[in-house]
Amino acid sequence: MTNNMTDYEKERQCFQWDVPEYFNFATDVVDKWAGNPDKLAMLWVDEHDREVKRTFKDFKDRSCQLANLLSEKGVQPGDVVILIMPRYIEWWESFLACLRVGAIVSPGTVQLTAKDLAYRIKTARAVALITDEKTAAKVDEIKDIIPTVKFKVVVGEPREGWLHYQSSIEKYPAQFSAVKTKSTDGAILFFTSGTTGNPKMTLHTHASYPYAHKVTGKYWLDLTPDDLHWNLSDTGWGKAAWSSLFGPWHQGAALFVHHEKRFNTKRCLEVLQKYPITTFCGAPTNYRMLVLEDLSQYKFPTLRSCTGAGEPLNPEVIEIWKNHTGLTIRDGYGQTETVLVVGNFPCLPVKPGAMGKPAPGFEVEVIDDAGNVLPPGKEGDIAIRVTPARPAGLFKEYWQEPERTQRCFRGDWYITGDRAVKDEDGYFWFVGRADDVILASGYRIGPFEVESALIEHDAVAESAVVASPDDLRGEIVKAFVVLAEGYQPSPQLVKELQDHVKKVTAPYKYPREIEFVDALPKTVSGKIRRVQLREMEWAKKGKKR
Repeated sequence: MTNNMTDYEKERQCFQWDVPEYFNFATDVVDKWAGNPDKLAMLWVDEHDREVKRTFKDFKDRSCQLANLLSEKGVQPGDVVILIMPRYIEWWESFLACLRVGAIVSPGTVQLTAKDLAYRIKTARAVALITDEKTAAKVDEIKDIIPTVKFKVVVGEPREGWLHYQSSIEKYPAQFSAVKTKSTDGAILFFTSGTTGNPKMTLHTHASYPYAHKVTGKYWLDLTPDDLHWNLSDTGWGKAAWSSLFGPWHQGAALFVHHEKRFNTKRCLEVLQKYPITTFCGAPTNYRMLVLEDLSQYKFPTLRSCTGAGEPLNPEVIEIWKNHTGLTIRDGYGQTETVLVVGNFPCLPVKPGAMGKPAPGFEVEVIDDAGNVLPPGKEGDIAIRVTPARPAGLFKEYWQEPERTQRCFRGDWYITGDRAVKDEDGYFWFVGRADDVILASGYRIGPFEVESALIEHDAVAESAVVASPDDLRGEIVKAFVVLAEGYQPSPQLVKELQDHVKKVTAPYKYPREIEFVDALPKTVSGKIRRVQLREMEWAKKGKKR
């Protein structure tokens, strides 16, 4: 544990959002650390063990060169620039360059299709794209229907109709007079996957993400300038901004970046053992896969802190990881719309399976439909107080959708759309997305608790629990189960898993139906898409929820 927070209650009491009128992460944070020309900002390693080291000064210089190019090509403050590439160093350079010119960065994953790209470019009215070769090929398929795009930049091999990143920026000076951005100006536009329809556009200002993630980096990731921090996130989703950019660099920590095409558990453990990584952050899916390996074969001599976010982490996984590494994975909670708002902090005891307590700078409660704070033990909506003062780490709006934005607020509160229970000690316990909660014979059942019970059984590698329609009970609990190696589906195993859940949790929560599957549908960020399974289940039975 560092000295970033030693007294939780005192820190929360004393904390104040001291947001400056003007803020730009590139000039106010990166350039500050670049004052020491030798300060390491990144150790980048690819699948072939090729290593590249970059200082903050390198990132300052390269992003200034690209900013000059963007400016010369006509990118104005407030213009949207789409940024899509794998874990290339150029992703970080490009993000900083966009902030320097006052543009709004819109990150995306390399898994997007040509149709997805067309929707995003047209909806955001993007003026430029900076991307990798594979994505560039998809963009060329739709080039005739994206008239707002003034120019396109490709990283990698040169391509006709595109500016070549590497050779183009070399022509520009490594100094750039950055736009003086207000903290309230738009900075980032995330497309977040909705459960239905097209993704919504989440707009963040320079204060709400680039500035406010200092809370994430300092208190939850617990970083210092001496750390080497590895976050497994894809560059296309919000967690990369949390843990691969703003949080760590606020603290002057160096990033460890492993460029690989797909997550490989053995390779991940080997890398964790080989390099002097001190802090590690992954999605629950990553940890669930890692604990299926023989962890006794690995030693992580420099590792001091492990965190997880994206969805709650099952207590069983936390226990296995601790037994082998001596480290407790500290869960954290937030959304694309927020920075870290609830977490397990190093100075607090961890209750395995709990979300933790509210972060400094946020008043978070469990409330009812009328906006009243509920007592401990009562399930309700997770809400963040926004009056009298709105906290810095909250998105500005769903862009161009004022009504959708308004629906997120109830009286003095921002409603996250997630359900939880708060205990007597002030810890939050996740129940599920409001849409995911199962109503069976009058009982409310959260899928996470059933999934956590299932994963305690040796036969279960992963599971997803959803509501399935039932004429008698309204809804029943149905589990989709991915089996661990060496196990085969059978009626006997179904019965065994049902009995196991009855013993581990309240008997009425057991899955009345179990379906064995090879894999679970997931978002790019690794979250299980329960909504897809639920819709499939209801359609199969000819019902509507």
